[in-house]
Amino acid sequence: MKSNQITIKDIARELGISPSTVSRALKDHPDISQETKRVVNELATKYNYKPNIIALSLRSQRSNVIGVVIPEIVHYFFSSVISGVEEVANAHGYSVMISQSGEDFNREVAACDVFLNSIIDGILVSVSKETNDYSHFRKFEDEGIPIVFFDRIIEEIHSDRVVIDDFDGAYQATEHLIIQGRRKIVHFSGPQNRLIGQNRLNGYLKAMRDNGVVIDDRLIIHCDTFQSALVETQKLIDSGIKFDSIFTVNDFTAAGVIKILTRNGIRIPQDVSVVGFGDDQTSMMVEPTLTTVSQPGYEMGKKAMEQLIRRITQTRQDPPVTEILKTQLIVRESSKIR
Repeated sequence: MKSNQITIKDIARELGISPSTVSRALKDHPDISQETKRVVNELATKYNYKPNIIALSLRSQRSNVIGVVIPEIVHYFFSSVISGVEEVANAHGYSVMISQSGEDFNREVAACDVFLNSIIDGILVSVSKETNDYSHFRKFEDEGIPIVFFDRIIEEIHSDRVVIDDFDGAYQATEHLIIQGRRKIVHFSGPQNRLIGQNRLNGYLKAMRDNGVVIDDRLIIHCDTFQSALVETQKLIDSGIKFDSIFTVNDFTAAGVIKILTRNGIRIPQDVSVVGFGDDQTSMMVEPTLTTVSQPGYEMGKKAMEQLIRRITQTRQDPPVTEILKTQLIVRESSKIR
């Protein structure tokens, strides 16, 4: 093997590990064990490995373009995030390119590949519900492209993040219902493969336990879209299971709940209270108006972009930062009975 031909793939093949592992080991990434770093660096030294200078020089040229991958821009929350991103980006001379995954894993991968093959300085990502394989995000790490996750994050990747305090928001919402005298509280939960769904469920459970309310597993139902709420709410009514309130993982789901409760002659909030999460524009369009948890999307976008610019322009490799933004319970007609 000629020394001037050695590549990361050659080192990976000889050691029986992946090229991405070799790349991270050479960059002293904290995810890689000291032993792996040692053998990789020894082999790189043995073969006089040199990074691809042309690729590095291309990468070192600033494009002042930022990639953004989001589930859906039609959601008020994500459009608010984009507004915050663009305000900070424009103030610092960056342009923003946006791609939607549509909650589809393959579309998310394709969007990341497009950005990876473009000249971008960094990328902001909110992960789709379907995503369980994270290799397309690790490619940005391998290429030295900064990545910041917002709202829906991936714990397995050590990067900067901006998140909502979903646990506390769900706790506030559930405790509000308990204070209103509710005890048989349904939770329509989100996907448990995402931290956001886990935290909202755990906030609900903690509020129930702290207030001495018996938890009925039959009242915890996976349901996180308007269409699924139409089905699951009717199934709940038909089951004969007693319930006096429903706390949903987002406002679109709550809108579906209200539609079906009203169709069945169930009064809101007299018979059943409803609380959502997000303070989407939907919350003011439904009748009665929806009690919900506000999440500061605009602020999240600004914070995420600020983190990304800091990461792009820094001269040293600082540890990843997670910023947690507070929520606020907005009480409206759908739960206010006292």
